[in-house]
Amino acid sequence: MRSRGGAKQNEPAASPLAAPVSRRDFLRGLGTTAVSAATVGANAVAAELAQANAEKLRGPQAAPVTLSINGERRTFTLEPRVTLLEAIRLHAGLSGPKEVCDRATCGACTVLLDGVPVYACMMLALEAEGREILTVEGLARGGPTPVQKQLVACDGLQCGFCTPGFVMSLTALLKNKPRPTEAEVRRACAGHLCRCGSYPRVFAAALAASRAPSA
Repeated sequence: MRSRGGAKQNEPAASPLAAPVSRRDFLRGLGTTAVSAATVGANAVAAELAQANAEKLRGPQAAPVTLSINGERRTFTLEPRVTLLEAIRLHAGLSGPKEVCDRATCGACTVLLDGVPVYACMMLALEAEGREILTVEGLARGGPTPVQKQLVACDGLQCGFCTPGFVMSLTALLKNKPRPTEAEVRRACAGHLCRCGSYPRVFAAALAASRAPSA
């Protein structure tokens, strides 16, 4: 039965969700989404590059570099390629950290950077700006530390060339773990080479220092 307008009675109205989507419309919408996402990503990368370019650039000529070494802020004129070890030894005049392998295999150049042992030969001086650098010279301002005393008492020095590096790593260990096990002492010394072979005495000195009364 038809109504006066010609439509069948009781016939459901067409749903707007039932409208078919052509393959062309689907691909066009997909492409628009991909382009929008790529644009957002490109804008983010561009913003990061702009921020990086806005930062102060140095080099290739020498430029002022301010380092906090053993609690003292000192400014040097350094080329960007100068390592932290070179800055400490050649410019700051501190001979405690030793230059031996110059490739992060012996540990003789170890210093503490914000309390963490690092190979000074593997870090640029520029990277240490704004951070606290501690060398073996900075440890003994109030007299020899327990680690240094026990290295002498246990005859762990031998030639002494590698000793400053051991001292710095063991100092960091005892600060973070006052009562380490021998295994932990060995692990802390793992990045250090002693050509005299005095490892057992170095380990004994570290354990003795951990049992020493606090100053």
